[in-house]
Amino acid sequence: MIDSKISTTEAIFMIVTVIVAHTLSSLPQNLINNTKSSTIINLIYVGVIAILISYIIYRLLKNFGSEDIIDISEYLGGKVFKSIVGIIFIFYFILSSASLLREFCEGLHIVFFPMTSTIYIIIPFIFVMIINNLLSFESNAKTISVIFPVVLASVVFLFIGNLSHFSYENIYPILGKGFVNTFITGIGNIGAFGGISCLYFLPPFLKQPDKIKKICISSIIIGTIYLILAISTILLMFSIFVGAGQVLPLYSSARYIEFNTFFQRLESLFMVIWILEICCYLIIANRFSINIIKKIANLEGEKLLAFIVPIFIFGVSILFKNYATIKYFESSIDFYLIYFIVLFLGIGILILANLKKKKK
Repeated sequence: MIDSKISTTEAIFMIVTVIVAHTLSSLPQNLINNTKSSTIINLIYVGVIAILISYIIYRLLKNFGSEDIIDISEYLGGKVFKSIVGIIFIFYFILSSASLLREFCEGLHIVFFPMTSTIYIIIPFIFVMIINNLLSFESNAKTISVIFPVVLASVVFLFIGNLSHFSYENIYPILGKGFVNTFITGIGNIGAFGGISCLYFLPPFLKQPDKIKKICISSIIIGTIYLILAISTILLMFSIFVGAGQVLPLYSSARYIEFNTFFQRLESLFMVIWILEICCYLIIANRFSINIIKKIANLEGEKLLAFIVPIFIFGVSILFKNYATIKYFESSIDFYLIYFIVLFLGIGILILANLKKKKK
């Protein structure tokens, strides 16, 4: 039984935090490279699809009350199947968070600390994860609920502050490389909504499990609006540079903001806010990983896991050879992981479990 419970608003912020965190790395480049000048239209399109997917997940989850995907897996296939599913999700959370952490720290290394080894930049994030793992999940959620509105406001401010630098010719041709690329092959951009994976694990943590529908729909709508604002800022400012491999594109756009002589060189402030956002994402990945391990290993305490999971993330993050390797992983492998785990594995388990329950 989970003692720490979170509110509906906190749950929404957690899901959107996962979506937002990836926009601080190479995700904007991947999306724009996939659909070119039609990326904004494509995001509206895949956003609608993501809302439908989250609604399907809600419909399938509501028959199991406060159980998460691990509990449902045990109901469907027993303890062995539960362990297999749990290991797959742990693998996903650790690998995704490690790659994002390494890529973000590589960006910090290139932009701010060229004389410092990336490993030393990663280590403070590991300590943040360990410290937060020792706190309650409710405390983590409250921290995220304070930081996330600031992150969201920073992107809105970034969009408004750069209006004078927008080149609206960048959205032409409106359908980019054509209808097929925008609406058929472009559906691959659904990988930007990796936060949907959190929906499978939230029910046991919710104070009001009956509000799961509101959480599913609201989080994806907010995430879609955020993605459109963030990608529009980058696309309308320097799409050519993004295609050529711009490092930390949102940070690059922040360097152009000026409000008279009082507000200049605000990019450092933005970077501090986004570092906090990355920390929030890592906290979420850690928490879900720890909860999965506890369930498949039947553990009561989690103090030892509070150290083990961050160390695993650190170990995986330093396995990536260089920035190019991480970008390849983010643009290719990570997207396929999201398709397999979020769309096929998760929904497949829920459908089969609902069929089993219906037969009984």
